[in-house]
Amino acid sequence: MSAKEKVSEKVSVKEKLVSQKEIVLYNDDVNTFDHVIETLINACEHTPEQAEQCSLIVHYNGKCTVKTGPYSDLKPRCSMLVEAGLSAEIV
Repeated sequence: MSAKEKVSEKVSVKEKLVSQKEIVLYNDDVNTFDHVIETLINACEHTPEQAEQCSLIVHYNGKCTVKTGPYSDLKPRCSMLVEAGLSAEIV
C-alpha cells in the first residue's frame, strides 16, 4: 500500500441508554447523625466516610443525593431509608 492510499473503516457503536435516577435524602429534626450514618451504610452500601459526609451535607444543605442508579436498584434502598424513619425520595 502506498503512502497516498487511504484506509477507510466504519465503526458501529451501540450504546444502551440506562435511565439513571437518584435517591435524595432530606434533612429533618428527628434523626441523629449516628442513625443516618448507620442507615446509609446498610441501605446504600456507603463506607462510613461516605455516610458521614452525606449526613453533613444533608444537615447543612437540607438535602443530598445519596445514591444514583437504575430505578430497580434504588427502589428497595429508598424503601429501607423511609422505613428507618428518614425522609427520602427517588427523583
